[in-house]
Amino acid sequence: MSRAPLWRAVAALAVIATSLLLALTMAPRLGLDLRGGTQLVFETKDSPTVKADADATDRALDVLRRRADALGVVDPTLVRSGQRRIIVELPGVLDPREAAAVIGKTAQLNFHPVLGPAEDGDKDAVADESGQKLKLGPVALSGAAVTDAAARSDPQMGPGWFVTIDFKEPGPWRELTGQAACAPVGDHKRRVAIVLDNEIISSPQVADSVACDAGIPGGTTQITGSFTPQEAQNLAVLIKGGSLPVPLDLVEQRTVGPTLGADAIAASAKAGLVGVILTAVFIGVVYRLVGVLAALALACYGLISYAGLVAMGATLTLPGLAGFVLAIGMAVDANVLVFERAREEYGEAPRRGLKAALDRGFKNAWSAIADSNITTLLAAGLLFWLASGPVKGFGVTLAIGVLASLVSAMLITRVLTAALIDRIGPRASGIGSIGRVRTWLARRDPDLMRGRRLWLAVAAGLLVLAGAGLVIRGLDYGVEFTGGRIVEFGTSRPVDVATARQAVADAGFPSAVVQRSDDAISVRTGQISADDVVRMEEALDRHVGEVAKQRDELIGPSLGEELRRNALIALGVALAAQLVYLAFRFRWTFGTAAVAALFVDAAVVVGAFAWMGKPIDGVFLAAMLTIIGYSVNDKVVLFDRVRELWPVRRGEPFGRVVNTAILQTVPRTVNTGLGALFILAALAVFGGDSLRDFAVALLIGIIVGTLSSSFVAGPAAIALERRNSQPPPVPAAPRARPARRDGSGAVV
Repeated sequence: MSRAPLWRAVAALAVIATSLLLALTMAPRLGLDLRGGTQLVFETKDSPTVKADADATDRALDVLRRRADALGVVDPTLVRSGQRRIIVELPGVLDPREAAAVIGKTAQLNFHPVLGPAEDGDKDAVADESGQKLKLGPVALSGAAVTDAAARSDPQMGPGWFVTIDFKEPGPWRELTGQAACAPVGDHKRRVAIVLDNEIISSPQVADSVACDAGIPGGTTQITGSFTPQEAQNLAVLIKGGSLPVPLDLVEQRTVGPTLGADAIAASAKAGLVGVILTAVFIGVVYRLVGVLAALALACYGLISYAGLVAMGATLTLPGLAGFVLAIGMAVDANVLVFERAREEYGEAPRRGLKAALDRGFKNAWSAIADSNITTLLAAGLLFWLASGPVKGFGVTLAIGVLASLVSAMLITRVLTAALIDRIGPRASGIGSIGRVRTWLARRDPDLMRGRRLWLAVAAGLLVLAGAGLVIRGLDYGVEFTGGRIVEFGTSRPVDVATARQAVADAGFPSAVVQRSDDAISVRTGQISADDVVRMEEALDRHVGEVAKQRDELIGPSLGEELRRNALIALGVALAAQLVYLAFRFRWTFGTAAVAALFVDAAVVVGAFAWMGKPIDGVFLAAMLTIIGYSVNDKVVLFDRVRELWPVRRGEPFGRVVNTAILQTVPRTVNTGLGALFILAALAVFGGDSLRDFAVALLIGIIVGTLSSSFVAGPAAIALERRNSQPPPVPAAPRARPARRDGSGAVV
């Protein structure tokens, strides 16, 4: 064995062993949409004295972290996002009302002397526990002086609960209570007001035993009142956590029940397993031995991707699971490219042997594989940069999957095939024949580019049809882009949607959009509170039987507008990035033609969703950017072949060169497309409602994208080259070949 194959074998073994070790010793971090819990997104606002910058947001984050710890939430996650946003994840917390009320409360705690009853018209008066208006003196002590607070009960003091407060220094508290003790017993001035967020929560009298100017020693006091255990605990959390430096607005909230998350994991696992099995069987049937070995490499891809996720500490979300499964298609694509090139090489020079053909197949396919994967990584990077919530996790997972697919196809598949390829005959190897699709094309030799004007007219017609859908039906933007609230309730039996709609209307929400899917009812409304959701749930319980809240998402109007704007920016930047990269790697005419075809792909998918009335949300954004990344692979492969053929076919019309390139890449396109369709069909069937629309968008996008490579990008490149004075590209070291074709259509 030569040094290079030995090096590859050692590297492959090291990658597999490391991945196996990581997979067995580290657990994945599941997103809240998979394990259940609540995510809150707060946005800091300027106060009269403090500007809500990054420093103020960090200080607010510290306060929220102390509050979350005091609430006893297991493994809470709190991070700053951007300059003014704080993301709080609370696993296991399914009722967001108390969590949001406690964690996000401003908690401005102050201690005031009481100057007496307020007079009529006194604007600064504050009501005490009984509702009596009091006039308060200046702040004598702030919450910053508090070191600890705890909820307690004492049977000797009665059945109620109270809160103890410990101060950093006893002096200020002793001085405040000492001055109050100078007033007669029963006088209002003998009271001390404890004010939380401009509301008196307690105003106790200083005990008779405290002498004037002596004060209460020890630096400890109690807040008494008619507290329940939970109220006392929440108050202690607020006091102990400290005051927020700036106000907070709740701009987003997501709550997912644990059952829905478990079902999503099971459905995604089933979809992934079925998709992998179908793909493995397909690639094994088409490419025989090398296909079987590639299927083994796909299993290694799954291991490497999973190990990469846990090693990076990435959060695995529901769209992330879809990205994990979808990246299998990228690994299949790389293998198919290699095997088709190897078939061509063996057909040109069978005397060199199978191993030489396979080696040249890996070498010649690398350019197209690298370019197509880089374009997909661009889309994944845009998702991570511009998206939010679970969709950001999709971008991370897709990027890891793309890199793992490169290792799987270009390293592991190569090592396995190199070790066994010379031990079997050409036919059993899978690369000893050109394949049925290529044989059929060689026999027919259709001139697809003769009708290029017709294909461009059909593309224009599809654009008109998509535009008509936007005008007539419009886009159904989800709450993620419009703002509002969407709540999903699970039902134990089939429910009539009209009955559910009437129940929601009776609860006070006649304009809510109520839909039914499988065993759940989804309700979409404007900006309503968590208490409104409870009232809605109670109404459904009365009218349709017992329901259970499975999902609850609240998006503020400003955030919805921002997400919608970012979605448009992401799509625009994705197309521009593809154009720049393709123009750099190929020619500006090729890049422009590819992006024009991508625009058709995107427009058709958007138009189809408009006609079908499906929601446009963050998951749809993930699907669109994936379509752009996936579809551009076909264009890259096509123009990579055009770039290879053109210099040795200078005497032929450019349209004929493009036609030959299309015919030579059709087997790769068909086999790769079928592999992806198996996976997406499995996602659509087994992935549940959450992934069905995602899979439908990708199914439409990949079918249209595959066709547009040949019938839009090709004709567009021909039209643009007629206006281009730049000479055809010349390879750095062109290989001398006669300009003729064998029966496969390959240049020999």
